[in-house]
Amino acid sequence: MLSPERLSLPGPEYLAQRHVLTYMEDAVSQLLENREDISQYGIARFFTEYFNSVRQGTHILFREFSFIQATPHNRASFLRTFWRCFRAVGKNGDLLTAKEYHCLLQLLCPDFPVELTQKAARIVLMDDAMDCLMSFSDFLFAFQIQFYYSEFLESVAAIYQDLLTGKNPNTVIVPTSSSGQHRSRQAPSECSPLDGVEASLFYHCLESLCDRSKYSCPPSALVKEVLSSVQRLTFYGFLMALAKHHGINRALGALPDKGDLLLDPPMDKELENLLSQVSGLSISTPAGSSGDIANLPTRTSPRISSPWKPLHHRQKVDTESDGSTDETESSEN
Repeated sequence: MLSPERLSLPGPEYLAQRHVLTYMEDAVSQLLENREDISQYGIARFFTEYFNSVRQGTHILFREFSFIQATPHNRASFLRTFWRCFRAVGKNGDLLTAKEYHCLLQLLCPDFPVELTQKAARIVLMDDAMDCLMSFSDFLFAFQIQFYYSEFLESVAAIYQDLLTGKNPNTVIVPTSSSGQHRSRQAPSECSPLDGVEASLFYHCLESLCDRSKYSCPPSALVKEVLSSVQRLTFYGFLMALAKHHGINRALGALPDKGDLLLDPPMDKELENLLSQVSGLSISTPAGSSGDIANLPTRTSPRISSPWKPLHHRQKVDTESDGSTDETESSEN
């Protein structure tokens, strides 16, 4: 179904807003790189499968970081995929370090920058050591804010630092592209006033930032709601408030509410169907070899991150991958 917004915007503006050219360029690039394989079943089928994968959010699997962060839809798709793949970590009550969470992120994006993981962990840990343990839900919601609103937080950090030092925040240089290379951010110094900055002045600067930005920002009304509840706050206190805010999470639309974080009925049903099929299978082995086979360690087949081939087989891969992590799902307390 076509979005009503499509009819209210000029064609070029709508295409730019939805990053259609980004996906067309990527599709053509993959088409050229894999033309021999694609020629077996046709260009039309390739484009159909490609844009179906974009719609379903599976197009970001095993892709390079520059592509994963290229559009808001890609970022939301990556967040949703990370949640669905590793919900079992939260269900089991496992507490992991930032380094361990980064290893999980690299399973989906091999070149995912460690700096983003560390920044997300610092939202949770604040002044604690970076090797402290974190729950899955705490890390996930902090990572969502840091990853999806990365450019916004770069500017927020600069504004906060200027307010601490008494400079004019209007001189802050605002990034205007969400598709550029990842930029490192020097964390604001929290050793100045321990009570942070005045919330009302901070919001006035952020409201202006949201109005002139060309990248993803939290809804200004929800930012105002966060800041109106306190008189003063620190930078990481602000980020933690964003991460915990249910309205911001719903506005972003990638993750469920915290109470439903480990629930995914469609995947649970798919898992049940897979288990019912597997339970009806019997495996016969040659006499005298069963003991040796039983003692062999399990081995996971390596995934091949071909630029296009996963699109053709991606639905099967996703089903197998998601199913393997959903065997012990339940709600997280």
